[in-house]
Amino acid sequence: MASLRVYEPLSSFKPEDQLQWKQISITLPTGFEEQKAALRRTIVTERLALKPDGAHILEINGEKYIAPWSTATRCWAALDDFKSSLPPTLVKYFLSQKIEDAINVNSEVVEDKVSHIITATWNIPPRWFALFDPLDRISGSDDDGVYTILRTSVANAKQRCLFAHQAVVNAFGQGPIEQEISDLLQWLGIFHAQSIVECDYGGLAVYLEKSLVSSGEQGLSSDTSIEDVAKSLAGLAAGDGALAGQGYERLVTRWRKVSAFEQAM
Repeated sequence: MASLRVYEPLSSFKPEDQLQWKQISITLPTGFEEQKAALRRTIVTERLALKPDGAHILEINGEKYIAPWSTATRCWAALDDFKSSLPPTLVKYFLSQKIEDAINVNSEVVEDKVSHIITATWNIPPRWFALFDPLDRISGSDDDGVYTILRTSVANAKQRCLFAHQAVVNAFGQGPIEQEISDLLQWLGIFHAQSIVECDYGGLAVYLEKSLVSSGEQGLSSDTSIEDVAKSLAGLAAGDGALAGQGYERLVTRWRKVSAFEQAM
């Protein structure tokens, strides 16, 4: 799973939330803690809206930035999306009423809240890469393996997202792709003007590394996803379909190999 997160300045939160987030150590592996909590919920059903939640924390130039997990909000939205994807008569075969009831407890409290985190499984939407510049890329390895993180200001992300939207509209007009980019731009516009936007490849970094190495490339250092999307958008903006297609095909080919690992599990 990959995550697109928005970190808002600690000072922009309500006083009670600031007090809660201050108690979380900057050195705490919040990514691991979030995954552990998610795994625990597959065993024991929890009423999420009634439990204290966690957050991811960044410290930049002495200032803390917070991306709340928004677990109840995300689970409620995921339930709503899942139910809308199936005929009502089939939902019960995939999701027990007990779990649905637990997620829906106090749903009116979370319905109007906006999550600071969007996730994608086994792939990263091209529009996410449009928010970043190659210099925003941070790659390396730690005790958990390889990682890639893309990080920029929300101002930069919105400007790049607007360019992507205009390029797509000029090339294709209104449609599903344009709407997805428009929704992303609207989401970014909700947060504090000094926020930080981050794309974390998460566990996908491991599979991308494997697929690149097996293709004879130098692992994550060979990942040019940002550049490929930029090339594709530049082609669309210039009316050069061949250039746009080259960038897009290179991107899709790379991530199709990562998605293939899902079928191998």
